[in-house]
Amino acid sequence: MIIRLGKITTGLKTPSSYYMELITTFPPRPITCEAELTATQNRINSILDKKNITQDDRDYLNVLGTLVYNYEQKHEIMPVLKGVKLLKALMVEDNIEAKDLVRISENEVQVSEILNGEREMTATQMQKLAEFFHVSAAAFLE
Repeated sequence: MIIRLGKITTGLKTPSSYYMELITTFPPRPITCEAELTATQNRINSILDKKNITQDDRDYLNVLGTLVYNYEQKHEIMPVLKGVKLLKALMVEDNIEAKDLVRISENEVQVSEILNGEREMTATQMQKLAEFFHVSAAAFLE
């Protein structure tokens, strides 16, 4: 910090009047309950619905998004996916079809059988899937 003429200079840019309006209209505060989460999400959506999003909007959305993320990390229980459920989720996330996983098995039919629960994954297949999706092979154990 540099002190000049009795003022403290931090090197931070001065917020614009529009940014100040954003934070005074809906002050960002840590979220402590579902009602506050909903209000914050509604505020985020109202900004995202605008035609032209400014850098001030982006900065403010970043702050609100961080508050939502912090609340959800503490309060939202994420389901733990294992085995075939995990495989299906990874396939959806990466936009992958059964034919794209033929290299983990002898053929597409075996992959389909695994996905349909008609065949168990072998240790070798789990290892190949782990390498393909960059996860632990243990994640594919049921």
